[in-house]
Amino acid sequence: MKKYVRVTPEGTRDLLFEECIARRRAESILSNLFLSRGFSEVMTPGIEFFDVFDTVLPAQSMYKMTDAQGRLLVMRPDSTLPIARLTATRLKDAPLPIRLFYTQDVYRFNQAQSGYLDQEFQAGIELIGAASEMADIEVLSLAAKALELFDIGDYRLEIGHVGFFMSLIDELDADDDTRDNIRTFIENKNYAALGGVLDTLPVCKAVDAVRQLPRLFGGDEVLKAAASLCGNEQTRCALKFLDTLYKKLCELGLSQKVMIDLGLVHQHEYYTGVIFRGYIEGGGDSVISGGRYDTLLSRFGCDLPATGFGINMDLLARRMLACGCIESTAPVQVLVHAKPGHEAYALKKADEMASKGVVCEVSVFSSINEARLYAKNRRIPKVLEVGGDIRSQQ
Repeated sequence: MKKYVRVTPEGTRDLLFEECIARRRAESILSNLFLSRGFSEVMTPGIEFFDVFDTVLPAQSMYKMTDAQGRLLVMRPDSTLPIARLTATRLKDAPLPIRLFYTQDVYRFNQAQSGYLDQEFQAGIELIGAASEMADIEVLSLAAKALELFDIGDYRLEIGHVGFFMSLIDELDADDDTRDNIRTFIENKNYAALGGVLDTLPVCKAVDAVRQLPRLFGGDEVLKAAASLCGNEQTRCALKFLDTLYKKLCELGLSQKVMIDLGLVHQHEYYTGVIFRGYIEGGGDSVISGGRYDTLLSRFGCDLPATGFGINMDLLARRMLACGCIESTAPVQVLVHAKPGHEAYALKKADEMASKGVVCEVSVFSSINEARLYAKNRRIPKVLEVGGDIRSQQ
């Protein structure tokens, strides 16, 4: 037997029974929400050219292959970039703003012990062609609404701003590799390693501010504390925008759900403004991730602002199962067995009962005794033998 015929590749898994129901239920809930808010569904290919993602996403994170012409392809590692490509080509003349949503898999390499799967089912929205504060508020409120609909316990949204973090990084007397390490340590909340790197840099106000980032987390008092740490125009603008955004979200009744996190950074470098993540009770990993990306579409020759988010549907589905939100499939109530020569009638009988809501199976056995034994093992309460006169076996 070949070595890999009985296992799935690392980072993937099979889904069974209630797991499939949970995923489909989650997909239905979110699709209905997005449709009700004027978003239209799109689907992008599972395989894209590497050029779509090159220089934007780490090359080592992508599953790669070649086509018949030797061109480099990847399995879709992200949904936002393909939708940006689609918008710049198929929808280039569409009236603005463009509201799109998707439900599809993404594929990317994760560290073996990271706890993340390489194949992740995502749902998300992209609001393209809107640069207003209202667009950011709508996207954030829609992210909150998405989590509320599942009724799977408490949740929180953490909001930050790329401009605040990048303005501090730009002021550091450090090379690009050191800055990348600082970004990674903050993203992974590895504050011991962060402190070690900062200790090697010349002392300045920006170093002190970066060192304080892990503690700049909470309500609007965080913005006041941050204002005293930094003074350049970019950080002031970012803090002012977050202050406005936070107050608007509080007006929507989300004061107990939204936190400000000035240490929030994102692995995708295409974000330009507000960024956010969402967490659900009982799950340590973020289930929602998104933000504003105003320069990404210019990569495809379409200079439009945009904002959006993606939701990890696998995490949501697992939480639904843990909370008992998913009922098992209805058990089979009747096994329909055909006497020889009456197979068509048995299938018609099964259709008739199914149309009335009776869950039934059609027997594939040659004898009634085999059918009864199967029904006993499967705990099917009734065997219906059809052909000539109809007889039933309880």
